Amino acid sequence: MSKPPLILLAAGGTGGHLFPAEALAVELVKRGIDVHLATDHRGMAYGGSFPAKERHAIRAATPSGKSPIALVRALLALGSGLIQSLVLVRRLKPDAVIGFGGYPSVPPVFAGWLLGVPTIIHEQNGVMGRANRFLASRAKAIATGFAGVQSVAPSIKARLHLVGNPVRPAVLEAALTPYAPITAEGVIHLLVTGGSQGARVMSDIVPKALGLLSLPLKARLSIVHQARGDDLATAVSNYSEAGVHADIRAFFDDLPQRIAGAHLVIGRAGASTVAELAVIGRASVLVPLPGSLDQDQAANADALARIGASTVIRQNNFTPEALAGLLEHLFTHSSELTDSSHAAKSAGIPDAANRLAELVVATAGIEVERSHLP
Repeated sequence: MSKPPLILLAAGGTGGHLFPAEALAVELVKRGIDVHLATDHRGMAYGGSFPAKERHAIRAATPSGKSPIALVRALLALGSGLIQSLVLVRRLKPDAVIGFGGYPSVPPVFAGWLLGVPTIIHEQNGVMGRANRFLASRAKAIATGFAGVQSVAPSIKARLHLVGNPVRPAVLEAALTPYAPITAEGVIHLLVTGGSQGARVMSDIVPKALGLLSLPLKARLSIVHQARGDDLATAVSNYSEAGVHADIRAFFDDLPQRIAGAHLVIGRAGASTVAELAVIGRASVLVPLPGSLDQDQAANADALARIGASTVIRQNNFTPEALAGLLEHLFTHSSELTDSSHAAKSAGIPDAANRLAELVVATAGIEVERSHLP
């Protein structure tokens, strides 16, 4: 019996890189393909149900900052990771290596290219990140989560394939829940999240803004707030002072269903968050993470704002007064939230994982048995 095809996935150790890699892995396994994951120590500790036959820890670091010593250390770590990856790729003999961004993806993808293995990268954001920019010229195909990705060299545009951002099965399940418009005098469901680790600015600003709303609106609110562990006390205190009850936790393991149950989501604009909002179809107020060299979250948020699916507030303008004014308007003109939810849904690509899997299979030249076709 011949060995099944094997694909090596390489991803940075954050949810933004691992979630789409996991979604692709699920699709590849359905096709009878073995999957291995190369990542850093954070990815090795990832608690998701990643269907990899084996995980491989690869040394990596981010070569940024002004310290020459830190830069040398980062380059040495990446060099060590490349040696590890060359040994790994020679041993596994994968049919292709797929990179999902983040510097831990660089050594495995670069090793694959050096050894003549077909390589593919997937860019989740509206701006191509530095790791993927480095790898792009060496990739046989480049999959993107957004149309019109910025910071793309003209020489590689012919290899771009818009597939969308793969989302987890729990998101696809949540997407089956239709949007339920706000009814007159009915409960208003609000979800606040800053990404997988929460965001301090949300715990500072949102409760204070809700405290400025009119009493009739405050009485109708049902709030779910994901806050960082060290911000929980601040969030609880601020909601108490605002006279607003909220369900506040450091982590919700059913966050996709929470999104589906919301009339409005307030959060950051990471690629996974934006993809989930679009696939599920919910209106949002997005506050892109400031200070990023690539401004990737700003580009992600603008993709939804351009079609009327989201209102974007830059962090320096994200004040309790500005947010309260916006929420008062949206909650009293609820048809705008309905329209925004429908606009978000129209931008979703629920079959992104399948599209990416098909690109991988074609690029790697893998023959999928008919019994394994989805």
